[in-house]
Amino acid sequence: MAGRNHLFIPGPTNTPHSVLSAMHLPMEDHRSPIFPKLLKPILEDLKKVFGTETGQCFIFPATGTAGWEVALTNCLNPGDKVLIYRIGQFAHLWIEMAKKLGFDVEVHEIEWGKGIPVDHLEARLKQDTQHEIKAVLATYNETSTGVTTDIPGIRNALDAANHPALLFVDGVSAIASIKFDMDAWGVDGTISGSQKGFMLPAGLAILAFSAKALKASETAKCPRGFLSLQDQINSNKDGYTPYTASSPMLHGLRASLDLLFEEGLENVYARHHRLAEGVRRAVAAWGLKICAVPGVESDTVTAILVPEDKDAREVISTAYNKYNISLGAGLAQLSGKVFRIGHIGDMNDVSLLGAIAGVEMALLDNGIAIQPGSGVAAAIEYYRTTA
Repeated sequence: MAGRNHLFIPGPTNTPHSVLSAMHLPMEDHRSPIFPKLLKPILEDLKKVFGTETGQCFIFPATGTAGWEVALTNCLNPGDKVLIYRIGQFAHLWIEMAKKLGFDVEVHEIEWGKGIPVDHLEARLKQDTQHEIKAVLATYNETSTGVTTDIPGIRNALDAANHPALLFVDGVSAIASIKFDMDAWGVDGTISGSQKGFMLPAGLAILAFSAKALKASETAKCPRGFLSLQDQINSNKDGYTPYTASSPMLHGLRASLDLLFEEGLENVYARHHRLAEGVRRAVAAWGLKICAVPGVESDTVTAILVPEDKDAREVISTAYNKYNISLGAGLAQLSGKVFRIGHIGDMNDVSLLGAIAGVEMALLDNGIAIQPGSGVAAAIEYYRTTA
């Protein structure tokens, strides 16, 4: 098929040419005297992206999933109770990991499409007068449902209950795309990955921890080896890593950070909101609904419900095989019920208009009754009047 594949999934995202070029270089000595000139500034600049001046950032040659494990095993003790709301597939996977690692996992089931209920959380924390809950695990942006949760509200709930639990946030599909202010929001551990807002291939778990979390890590008893924060701390202070670094990925991350700062983080957040709103208006023009309830819609991914008598997997297959467009699939209980449009990373108005047009054709081909051009027209009107 002529032309390239058009990637509109919520990760991996499109990688800019300047980032790809930065990664295309000969292998280098990661123990050389000049390596700290690459690593140290990256670790400092990441603090700006996470919104922390008092915390510390880390890079593991891994994925966001490994980042979940880093937070749990470095800051908690075996058998500690953690509280989490199952709001989607990625929250579910974090739950399953915590169980496998031997933690006492308190799970609250929430209808997929909704965020974490802050009032319920506050009430539960107030019940925990013995402070048995050692950490609250929150999925900031649930990629499977296209839902963004109120992290400042969660911090307010912890404060209102005067509860000392650590607050860990999965920000994999949010960091560098949706506003995040780690210090102001009182977050203790934030997990991200290279393949989303950082616009890189998968392969780096990028994290930030508060002074409180790092203090907890000094006495935490969970076994860890490759994913040890202390090993990173010992090496990072001199500008090195405790094991072989992925130098090309670090050079790519340097180029990605430069792009983000050149655009300006607030502008990056505003761009993602505009792009997402254009997609949402297109969906409304089609007469379809999104999975997220009003008020919690994600600015990085939209999960779109197909009519009950249709199969979203057929829409995704048609989009890929006939129009060379990659859309996100529905996961777990949403399989066949939704398809997802990722609008994260290296995207602009015209990119999303192409996605919307391709989706319209795939919808029509699968007998879903929409007015041809309606979604494109709605998005065009929004984009051109808000540019």
